[in-house]
Amino acid sequence: MTLELALCLLTLFFLAGIGTPIGYAIILASTVYLAVGGLDIALTGEKILQGLYKSFVLLAVPLFIVAANIMNAGTISERLLNFCVAAVGRFRGGLGHVNVVASLIFSGMSGSAVADAAGIGKIIIEMMTKEGRYSRGYAAAITAASATIGPIIPPSIPMVLYALVSNASIGALFLAGILPGLVMGAVLMGMNSYLSAKRGFALEKPVPLRELPRRTANAFPALLMPAILLYGIYGGVTTPTEAAAVAAFYALLLAALFYRALTIHSLYRIFVESARSSAAVGIVIGGALILNFIVVSENIPGMMSDFLTGVDVHPLVFLLLVNLLVLLLGCVLDATTIILVIVPLFIPTCKALGIDLVHFGVLVVVNSMIGLITPPYGILLFVINAVTGIPLREIIGEIWPFLGVLVLALLVLIVFPDIVLFLPRLFGYVG
Repeated sequence: MTLELALCLLTLFFLAGIGTPIGYAIILASTVYLAVGGLDIALTGEKILQGLYKSFVLLAVPLFIVAANIMNAGTISERLLNFCVAAVGRFRGGLGHVNVVASLIFSGMSGSAVADAAGIGKIIIEMMTKEGRYSRGYAAAITAASATIGPIIPPSIPMVLYALVSNASIGALFLAGILPGLVMGAVLMGMNSYLSAKRGFALEKPVPLRELPRRTANAFPALLMPAILLYGIYGGVTTPTEAAAVAAFYALLLAALFYRALTIHSLYRIFVESARSSAAVGIVIGGALILNFIVVSENIPGMMSDFLTGVDVHPLVFLLLVNLLVLLLGCVLDATTIILVIVPLFIPTCKALGIDLVHFGVLVVVNSMIGLITPPYGILLFVINAVTGIPLREIIGEIWPFLGVLVLALLVLIVFPDIVLFLPRLFGYVG
């Protein structure tokens, strides 16, 4: 390890350790590397600007953020929840199932786990805890766990970021996320059924079947958004980035004109909040771009690839080890940092071992989402705590069963790649 790289890493860990936002920590550490190595410090800005301006796909990130914030600000979330209550609320653990199904539907609109948790999360938790039907910790835990599905089913902001660092097809990644998202939803609903029966949670009063058509019609315009997005991308009408613009525009039309749930003032707040969120992601992306330049300059991916292929590691063993590492890193790092900074180190090895980059990308995104509910960092746990006031200790105490089944689902996706690659192959994206 060179002196400049050692100082770069020490600076990065020190700044992160004292609470510096990770994007700033990466940029400052990279600047230290350039300064000690005798390189022009202005290279930092140059690499960041080159990376941002050359990546048309990055425009999808702020557009999906705007779409999600508009969906949360209008009455769209409530209408979707009413539809889900009518559809699956009649079964044992009904509101838990509503929670998961609502996340499955909302994931087709936002592409963000945090947007999912902060949007429908607060509403469904209030429904579940009303009159003591579910404990606060249980309601918060299943809400956080189901929100992890948000970035798996398309659209997906983390998959856009993975496509940036891997050059994998966004269309293939979006398709590949559909079945894994459904698998995650199924295992969460299975665990909810088991815990509901074990703890004797009360059955909800069934919504009359005659009400289902009315509630479906009420939510139908919102339910159309995933279909519009998928048709646009896979019908060849739009690129994924253009589809993000369509999503934002459709959400605006829906909330402002069809449901009449937006005012000029609320729209202004949505744009301001979206700009802040986009800037936060952009700073991390900028830091990752210059750090990736340093990693390539040090030939770290090449050395890792030579070492792993030299010891003749089996692809399955490699995937298990990398996913174990990502799972551990998810306890202390956010998903954006893992995808932009850590994952690029392993992509050359994936190519050398013949591992499909679409399969690898979906595994990394699923794993990173599981990290969002893994103590002690677990950003979704903090989001739920912030929007509901439920103590963290209650949420963490109930999260473990849901965390366990999600890890089990991840193992299934690792061992059986055909689950991930079935739809991309069906549409001709993957050989």
